[in-house]
Amino acid sequence: MKTRTLLMIKPDATDRNLIGHVVNRLEKARFKIVALRMLHLAEADARRFYAVHEGKPFLNDLVAFMTSGLVVPMVLEKENAVEDTRALIGATNPEKAACGTLRWEIGLNIEKNSVHASDSNENAAVEIKFFFPDLK
Repeated sequence: MKTRTLLMIKPDATDRNLIGHVVNRLEKARFKIVALRMLHLAEADARRFYAVHEGKPFLNDLVAFMTSGLVVPMVLEKENAVEDTRALIGATNPEKAACGTLRWEIGLNIEKNSVHASDSNENAAVEIKFFFPDLK
């Protein structure tokens, strides 16, 4: 059964013109891109999106980074979408990401790791609705 997940290209990757590279890797991995948009996150929206990290010492830096440039959220579809996306992007810290994963390839460091992806089907549903509230 096909499922959906959210992947977001972060400002460090959009600043380096890597949108096409990320999309190409996703398409080669046989993901269907159901929805995609480019936007500049407002501080309030970034705080709302990352509310799960409220009270953590890195939240302010994360919000500042995520509002520093363009982001490209997209909805991906395929069987096991969440698991396959997580496998494709690799560990949060690019230095610990497996060779060949997106974060290993283009991530700069643990803060500027180029992409965000939903970590569960439940979070995928919430995150998709955040960026694409009218998507059926």
